Amino acid sequence: MSTTPQRKPEWLRKKISFSAQREMDQLLNDVGIHTICQEAMCPNISECFAHKQATFLILGTTCTRRCSYCNVDTGVPAPINPAEIMQVTEAVQKLGLQYVVITSPARDDLPDGGAQHFCEVTQYIRQHSPQTTVELLIPDFQGDIDAIQTVLQSGAAVIGHNVETVPRLYHVRKGVKYEKSLEVLRNLKLYDPSIKTKSALMVGLGETAQEMEAVFADLLKAGCSYLSIGQYLAPSNEYEKVVEYVRPSQFEAYKKTALEMGFEFVHSSPYTRSSYMAHEYQLGDTPHA
Repeated sequence: MSTTPQRKPEWLRKKISFSAQREMDQLLNDVGIHTICQEAMCPNISECFAHKQATFLILGTTCTRRCSYCNVDTGVPAPINPAEIMQVTEAVQKLGLQYVVITSPARDDLPDGGAQHFCEVTQYIRQHSPQTTVELLIPDFQGDIDAIQTVLQSGAAVIGHNVETVPRLYHVRKGVKYEKSLEVLRNLKLYDPSIKTKSALMVGLGETAQEMEAVFADLLKAGCSYLSIGQYLAPSNEYEKVVEYVRPSQFEAYKKTALEMGFEFVHSSPYTRSSYMAHEYQLGDTPHA
């Protein structure tokens, strides 16, 4: 296995528009909501903010788990803020969003993991901004069936849950098991066969192409429709180290394989993240390109 790369290659040197980011930051601060883009230090933040795209983070900014790759704060979360239900919709309306992604940190402190809040936020958006399509990116809710059925009642068009990496590397996901993540996806399709489900994988942690293809097969067996594959980038030296900067040609190879295996839409590139250009999955823009 290779040593940690010391310098990002040229394909990972993305230009940042700080003016666009400041404008979006101010709007979100005025409304009083957060985005996973900000909390997780997403490398696409200025690009998405420039296009008035964001993934809203509900249920606070503190996670009850301590995954070694994630920049979201860990600790004791604050109580649920009921005002988020209206605040997210206000932001959707102010930005004129046609497509919005909503996610949350893991909230193992809540009996339902926050599933009811996901449902209420989504239903409020659909009631007051009916032209907006809603996608949810959910935690595993510790596998609770009632919680999964609750989010299925929200009216979201797509529900995602990320497996993140191959089973051998699951030490980076604290308090999570690979099979439990697959079970979440299986149960979403079991209780609503019409729902489009989505998952994402990071690469660059030491996985092999064979391991990736095995995960593709597992996701398809679980009924997963859409797949995102992107490069893992350590937020700082305190996090899991990058083992490899995967070349763009390998991302293209992963995309070709995944589509041939049966996924309906795949985004695979160094800067792909699970909610990056999320509307394209549902719209089906050039799915086999």
